[in-house]
Amino acid sequence: MRNLIAAAMILAAAPALATELKIDVAGEANGTITIELFDDVAPAHVERLTTLAKEGAYDGVVFHRVIDGFMAQTGDVKYGRLEDGDMSMAGAGGSEMPDLKAEFSDRPFEAGTVGMARSNSPDSANSQFFINLAPSPHLNGAYTVVGKVTDGMDVLNAIKRGEGSNGAVIGKPDVMTAVTVVE
Repeated sequence: MRNLIAAAMILAAAPALATELKIDVAGEANGTITIELFDDVAPAHVERLTTLAKEGAYDGVVFHRVIDGFMAQTGDVKYGRLEDGDMSMAGAGGSEMPDLKAEFSDRPFEAGTVGMARSNSPDSANSQFFINLAPSPHLNGAYTVVGKVTDGMDVLNAIKRGEGSNGAVIGKPDVMTAVTVVE
């Protein structure tokens, strides 16, 4: 009985294995961004990201909105593919799945924080996400935090920047060539 209790205590003390996304990026930036997903903070949003990644829905999707000193946005699985040719709708789409209810937390938006993009409605996140290039405290408590970059900040910081106040990327944007889930 003591051995069983000791084994249970060791297992309980072991760190939980984190789910990660590995994003291979090509364009002005080339390399891999590794993101630790926060299953305990935003389980429904993490489930959505991992489902879409496992389906290959993110492969070939561009970073359509990149604002220097703020964030890089991607994940439009409906309109955000280079092979479709017309990038004018990039950022307006989502997946075929329903929008998600917000999962706000006290996690701050720092450089490397991954958040879910949405419209004005807090419960409108679907497939798009953004990665902070710098701290963005004005987002704290107003957007769902889903993870953080653990490797590849140099790749993130090299992504082609957009223009104007909305950060729309002109010409050929950087692309997520492959997005895989590591559990």
